Amino acid sequence: MKYNKLFSPIKIRGLELKNRIMFPAMGTKMPTEDKFVTQQIIDYHVARVKGGCGLNFTEVCSVYSAASPKKFLAISEDKYIPGLKKLTDAIHGAGGKAGVQLWLGGLAVGSDQTQMIIIPSPMPVPDTEYTIPEASIEVIKECVNAFGESAKRAVEAGFDTIEFHAGHNYTPHSFLSPFFNRRTDEYGGELKNRARFLLECIAAIRSNIPEDMPLFMRIDAQDDYLEGGLTIEDIIEFCKLAKTAGVDVLDISRGNFSSAAIKYEVPPIDLPRGFNVENAARIRKATDMLTVAVGRINDPAQADNILSNDKADMVVIGRAQLADPEFCNKAIEGRESSIIRCVGCNQGCYDGFVSPEIPFITCLRNPALGREEEYKLIKTESPKKVLIAGGGIAGLEVALQLKKRGHHPIICEASDSLGGQFALAGEAPRKEEMKEAAQAMGIQVIGEGIEVKLKTPVSTNLIEEIKPDEVIIAIGSAPIELNIPGINKTHVTNSHDVLAGKAIANGKVVVIGGGLVGLEVAEYVHEKSESVTVVEMLDKAAKDLGQLRNICVMENLYAAGVQIITNAKCIEIKENAVVIDRMGSIEEVPADSVVIAIGAKSRNFDNISAFCEKLEIPCHIIGDAVRARRALNAVAEANEVARAI
Repeated sequence: MKYNKLFSPIKIRGLELKNRIMFPAMGTKMPTEDKFVTQQIIDYHVARVKGGCGLNFTEVCSVYSAASPKKFLAISEDKYIPGLKKLTDAIHGAGGKAGVQLWLGGLAVGSDQTQMIIIPSPMPVPDTEYTIPEASIEVIKECVNAFGESAKRAVEAGFDTIEFHAGHNYTPHSFLSPFFNRRTDEYGGELKNRARFLLECIAAIRSNIPEDMPLFMRIDAQDDYLEGGLTIEDIIEFCKLAKTAGVDVLDISRGNFSSAAIKYEVPPIDLPRGFNVENAARIRKATDMLTVAVGRINDPAQADNILSNDKADMVVIGRAQLADPEFCNKAIEGRESSIIRCVGCNQGCYDGFVSPEIPFITCLRNPALGREEEYKLIKTESPKKVLIAGGGIAGLEVALQLKKRGHHPIICEASDSLGGQFALAGEAPRKEEMKEAAQAMGIQVIGEGIEVKLKTPVSTNLIEEIKPDEVIIAIGSAPIELNIPGINKTHVTNSHDVLAGKAIANGKVVVIGGGLVGLEVAEYVHEKSESVTVVEMLDKAAKDLGQLRNICVMENLYAAGVQIITNAKCIEIKENAVVIDRMGSIEEVPADSVVIAIGAKSRNFDNISAFCEKLEIPCHIIGDAVRARRALNAVAEANEVARAI
């Protein structure tokens, strides 16, 4: 068997796990407003258990009623036990093991203004006259007791193990970190005092669970971006104290939401795969404790290598199991090539979590996330021939789903390759995994026996020749052209052609447009250029990026020395300069090459849709053919159409 270490059993106290893979606590927005388990959460977990995962942890579960925000799970009162028991019963019934992550959220509880924010030291709220008070000794004692009582409830609810969350800027981490904790009483000062609250919580948990139940602890490897914060040496010293107090396993994470270090909590594609593994290995060696490695571990070979090289005892595979709940089964059965890979886009999991418009998390690669029952595959009883115009990610997705349902899809792609703009996006710095994912989808389509016609734009003649039962238009979008003097000069090109290698931008480069594509092109060309300047008409660049990718992209642009001019409109292109109107001031920016990156617009397909209407052939439009948006939307629409036909 491949991946012998990854799929070997492990015993921790009385808990026996069939493999070393842990599905971690991740926010979903799936609980009810009043913090109860839903059937949606149960289906979500059961899908990953059936997919072969060794241990499933709930998302953060509030222990203290006064600091228990809505839309998060809670275990702070007995009334939550039946729902949690239903969850553990379902996980056990599917052959898995269930853990609960006990949580006191600190500043994160501010998402629900009716709840108490519990922090070690006073904190002024920016742009207000209000200061969040420090936790009183009375409240500290109540919280310690709450952890103990919640642990008792966890046992009653049937959980196999517990995780104490001591990282990510939440209350325990805030007490431990000298950046946040400026107390002068017994809970502040030197490390052993700052650790006091956490150690009391650990003792309370340990005293309320059976001797043979293991206790995990999630902890940050260090404080990033927090001057004077915790070092990895501090963490090692604290973990030794936690071991004595009763912690069995260290879940080594990283990040905080008070700084740019939030990028480490849900690491985007910009961060290297396994970026935190060496920290876990160092802490494991120094503490001699069982350790879980975390941080962009999304490949079975990568995970097995971490374990085989003695860098950790278990691995967290989180978003990779959001993208493909069958990740574990496919790996152990030798079907790695069919794994639907997480690409670290963060569009559905993190951006979806923080967006008030999105009801619960989703996934670009897996629109069935959170809809596991609703999206169960139903074979068609009347197979249809479906012509798909376009072999980008939307066209590929709809073809794969139609094939699984028993239809006969035919992809016609105008270019000489599959993958479309998703593959093109993979040419940008640090986005190789997107290109690989697009290529893998193309290989999968061919492997499934789906008919593919390259260099074949869909025309009315082609429709007459193929005679499809239905048509899906997924022809995507094309770069928007800028209508200003000088736009046709030879040193002017567009972002798509630069990324595709069809055009070269060098010398003094000016990129017109400071959205995602413009910024990625700027970084793409900077090493071969004398200088790069981005001109953006809005007041801020990168407005179309999610928070965490925004942090990473802007940091890399700063390091590359790319200059960004905002509130500036390009009004003319000269032989050696770009003329801009900067808030009423006319300026010239030196330019040997100009790259237009002001967005994309849907390609015209009126003749196709009109012809289909004439012949009474149902015609569906998906992805950027509707309007240029995120790949997340394109894949979701493709899935919906494939299920409807």
